[in-house]
Amino acid sequence: MIRVLLVDDQPLIRSGFRALLDLEDDIEVVAEAADGREALALVRAYLPDVALVDVRMPVLDGIETTRRIAADPALAGVHVVILTNYGLDEYVLDALRAGAAGFLVKDVLPEDFLHAVRVAARGDALLAPSITRRLIHHCLARPPVAASSGGRGLDELTGREREAVVLVARGLSNDEIAARMVISPLTAKTHVNRAMSKLGVRDRAQLVVLAYESGLVTPNDG
Repeated sequence: MIRVLLVDDQPLIRSGFRALLDLEDDIEVVAEAADGREALALVRAYLPDVALVDVRMPVLDGIETTRRIAADPALAGVHVVILTNYGLDEYVLDALRAGAAGFLVKDVLPEDFLHAVRVAARGDALLAPSITRRLIHHCLARPPVAASSGGRGLDELTGREREAVVLVARGLSNDEIAARMVISPLTAKTHVNRAMSKLGVRDRAQLVVLAYESGLVTPNDG
């Protein structure tokens, strides 16, 4: 059973998502919160698999909420998915840097929403890779900011791990990476997981951001 926490200051949005989720046999909404501070208390109490978090909320916004969840080792199994009204919202990139697993636009189709929740619960691929790529391209297609930790650990990657990181950054799933690299999906997942460990990132979303910020992948890459 996939356990979900809904976090949005608009009751109508929460009720709409809950109505969809309650129809699914493999998904359970364990709690709802109207702001980030309440969400932090509930996420610690219920340890959901997925927290659907609005990016803009009173008291504590979605970015800071995500950052605090990602920083707590006890919440390592919680996958945060940011909810936004706009497909290209620079707040979302900040949320990905903070540790979000991905994001959804609130007018997403019901079937895509349900699929995204299941994908997030698996901790497998980024949500809506094509939209995520557009966001990353939009926000990073600018002169790089002052040097950060973005390039750390890249020299520790094997050639195959580096290749896997590039493919993750282009939005490919493990199965697609396996086909491109002519390896098994399990081996592809192993390459990705080892790269994340060496680079010190929480999940695939942060891996994508690091790949762009370090210059390993550029917005103009095919």
